[in-house]
Amino acid sequence: MRAESQLAGDPADQPTVRPDAHPDDHPDDHPDAHRAIETVWRMESAKLIAGLTRIVRDVGLAEELAQEALVAALEQWPTEGVPPKPAAWLMTIAKRRGIDRLRREERRDQKYAEIARDLDVEQGDHAAEVAAALDDHIEDDLLRLVFVACHPVLSTDARLAMTLRVIGGLRTDEIARAFLVPEATIAQRIVRAKRTLAASGVPFEIPEGADRAARLSSVLEVIYLIFNEGYAATAGDDWLRPALCDEALRLGRILAELAPGEAEVHGLVALMEIQASRASARVDVSGEPVLLLDQDRGRWDQLLIRRGLTALERADSLGQPAGPYVVQAAIAACHARARTPEETDWTRIVGLYGVLAAMVSSPVVELNRAVAVGMARGPAEGLALVDALVAEGALAEYHLLPSVRGDLLVKLDRQEEARAEFERAASLTRNERERSLLLGRAADCASG
Repeated sequence: MRAESQLAGDPADQPTVRPDAHPDDHPDDHPDAHRAIETVWRMESAKLIAGLTRIVRDVGLAEELAQEALVAALEQWPTEGVPPKPAAWLMTIAKRRGIDRLRREERRDQKYAEIARDLDVEQGDHAAEVAAALDDHIEDDLLRLVFVACHPVLSTDARLAMTLRVIGGLRTDEIARAFLVPEATIAQRIVRAKRTLAASGVPFEIPEGADRAARLSSVLEVIYLIFNEGYAATAGDDWLRPALCDEALRLGRILAELAPGEAEVHGLVALMEIQASRASARVDVSGEPVLLLDQDRGRWDQLLIRRGLTALERADSLGQPAGPYVVQAAIAACHARARTPEETDWTRIVGLYGVLAAMVSSPVVELNRAVAVGMARGPAEGLALVDALVAEGALAEYHLLPSVRGDLLVKLDRQEEARAEFERAASLTRNERERSLLLGRAADCASG
């Protein structure tokens, strides 16, 4: 809960076309067609891959077929025009490429023979029939693909990369830029993730019963990690990365449509909507961070706040026990409803953090609770809780621990101790904007 205060393989694993085909890669001789292709791809790629995965039962193969269909669109649409039903056109081409690939393989086991029979379509334009067949399953297919991309068998980094790739439709280089890692690293994660999914025999299904809750938790964790990296970047020169926040919000909203009966899904959407509402107020004109209590609340996005509060009401209306995301959304709502910092209901926030701590055994939650206690009951009580966390040592390398301690010490007029804490926090963070903020606070303490 950080938001307030994460190559090439074997030839057989590689697609037959370049794995990141994109409209921008082609000369812009037909800009209207290329813009249409890019728009269609961003809107429909996840559905296309989901529909193909249902048929071929292999996410990697499904993505390769979808990419081949995209290449065909890049070659044909600029001269022949965008078809009336572009998504159905892409699906038809992808299926035909699948047939061609299977026919070229010398050794096909029974599974591939069955796939070929399912894929086989007679010659002619059957786009309308394909679209109708796809629409019969698309919502379930997309939800299945979300569960596959976020499967716990994958590492956290792999789940992030797979989700942004197959659900978000982002290119490998886009994902790499978002997380400030080499493109080859992301490519390797995606290749290994596909291998792991195939080797583990992860079923293309919507989990039920007890397994559903665990798997849904993994999905929500991935989406929130994406959001948090955009909301408060862990490294680099920028405090915010809005593109990641926007992508996480889009994924959350899609999930809320696919799983409308899950309170925690609506809770996560509510949390992200409310947090995102502060984006423009969280930095000044030069891009430097602005802390919550110093923000101009007139710059908070009221539309996003209303959407967040509506999502929270929807979660509450389902009558399910509140989960961690619903509770965090309720905390965010306390801030959103306060027109000034002084109007913030810190006593309620302390209580909500107590509820959250009972659900999630996390020193980060306890640190956030200490902040709230310091606001509700005075900095001395908050500092006592922070000192207990210092003694435990679990957050020894977490920069927000000395940052919070420094803030409480300032309020107690212990300036020299506070300066040392801010300097330590600055030495621990990997974000340049955050480091500058913390060193500035240390300098303020030194000057009295």
